[in-house]
Amino acid sequence: MTGYFTPDRSVEVVTGRTSATADPRTAEVVASLVEHLHAFVKDVELTQGEWQRAVDFLTATGRTCTDERQEFVLLSDVLGISMLVDAVAHPRPRGATESTVLGPFHVEGAPQRAMGDDICLDGLGESCLFEGRVLDLDGAPVAGACLDVWSDNAEGYYDVQQPDVQPRWNNRGRFITGADGRYCFRGIKPTAYPIPDDGPVGQLLAALGRSPYRPAHLHLIVTAPGFRPLVTHTFVDGDEYLGSDAVFGVKESLIATYTLTPQGPTTWRSTFDVVLAPDHPTDQPHQ
Repeated sequence: MTGYFTPDRSVEVVTGRTSATADPRTAEVVASLVEHLHAFVKDVELTQGEWQRAVDFLTATGRTCTDERQEFVLLSDVLGISMLVDAVAHPRPRGATESTVLGPFHVEGAPQRAMGDDICLDGLGESCLFEGRVLDLDGAPVAGACLDVWSDNAEGYYDVQQPDVQPRWNNRGRFITGADGRYCFRGIKPTAYPIPDDGPVGQLLAALGRSPYRPAHLHLIVTAPGFRPLVTHTFVDGDEYLGSDAVFGVKESLIATYTLTPQGPTTWRSTFDVVLAPDHPTDQPHQ
């Protein structure tokens, strides 16, 4: 598009410079981004000083990123973008277990363990028995499903955050279901913890008066031949941060019951059935 830049024609002039040879999907996404960003600037009447502070914030966010820490992912999380992208990209049929964010602390290659094994290697925390079934949408058990599970320790840290303190693979493991679809392992009752809040994202949360805490949760990636992979959490019922999760990861269907079992082999027990969606389309409406 020819013509000079004016506030009234800002979107048309900017998007009009995109070449006809550009990748169609890239052109579509960038055009929508430009349209929404320009509308935002006009809506709030953004000042030059405010825009400079935004640029400084993004610069600081980039400088905070390391091999162990991704501040931009954290920013995406606290703005609810990560959860929204997950919801848009991974709709599931009614009855299937809902997904949520992966989080930054998953590690590939956790050791495969036998059903009933204890994934807590440091002996700290309140012991908990995790059990349930992996099912299909019809309620039939799924054999050969892999549950890749991980959680924080009693102090709210993952093993990769404390490589010199926690044993490697602490509170991590992979379990393969048998013909009955059942899983069972021991660990600890998860602990609520704050996301890293000593950087730009933490400063933003403080400026907004928001808590940096995540409610206590157990991570799961569940995969099985013929089914869509599921990335999800189960959350501890009654946790004080369920309604204010810093990354908006809580869904009501993912809140699991934790029952005290003073006479049992562990202090707590949590039962949660996982329902997988088939890897082919179904006629059932999406959630």
